[in-house]
Amino acid sequence: MKIAVLGTGLMGAPIAANLAAAGHEVRVWNRTRAKAEPLAAEGATVAGTPADAVDGAEVVLTVLNDGVTVTEAMQAAAPSLAHDAVWVQASTVGVEATEDHIALARSLGLEFVDAPVLGSTKPAAEGQLVVLASGAEELRDRVQPVFDVIGSRTMWVGEAGASSKLKLVANSWVLALTAAVGEAVSLAEASGLDPKLFLEAVSGGPLDCAYLQMKGNAIIERSFPPAFTVQNALKDALLVNQAAVRAGIQLDVAQASSARLNRAVTKGHGDEDMAASYYASFG
Repeated sequence: MKIAVLGTGLMGAPIAANLAAAGHEVRVWNRTRAKAEPLAAEGATVAGTPADAVDGAEVVLTVLNDGVTVTEAMQAAAPSLAHDAVWVQASTVGVEATEDHIALARSLGLEFVDAPVLGSTKPAAEGQLVVLASGAEELRDRVQPVFDVIGSRTMWVGEAGASSKLKLVANSWVLALTAAVGEAVSLAEASGLDPKLFLEAVSGGPLDCAYLQMKGNAIIERSFPPAFTVQNALKDALLVNQAAVRAGIQLDVAQASSARLNRAVTKGHGDEDMAASYYASFG
């Protein structure tokens, strides 16, 4: 297939590389071209503009940071978009932006599949993401070859927009876990305990999980290479809270997570892994 990937950051780059390795004809574009250039060695063609990237593409895959950036990229691509192309929107942009993108796709004459993913840089590199997809049933066979390369499984969850809502539900859980791990480790340290005692105490029991052990040890070792940054986690936390307001409910943990992540950003940890929100515990 001819596939355009718009956005080659922490997630977009390994996704594009895997698609090229699977034999697809891949063109890539990124606002900072230097981040896209290494993909030439992976078999992708680096384009100078979104319009150049999407020219002739059967599938246009957006993997960008936020809704506004996605909209700008697709508007810039508009002159070269094939009218029978499918736009697969994989960025986490929230409910309102997804509705805007559905309308934009309609105005551009494109088919639209909402497809945010669960997973960070490691599963992206390994092609082990979970693809949360929603859209018209007749589009499934057209985009499944893409999803089979980038993910270990695909969940189809209804009409376009449903999967972005599900992604925010999943993110609310990730945010809660991350905040809880950071607070538990910081409380152990501040109490004069070896925080590894906490991880050992819950190990193997009903309170344990792989995420706790992974993020807990990362915090203890002060190792924060960005699988998913604090800044991006803050963006997603704000989207979760916006979705809660829209749904007419109050999410206290999500609000607290936003505050913790914001403090970590102001302390200079925005580009580190989201586990670095641990630093928000300290004055």
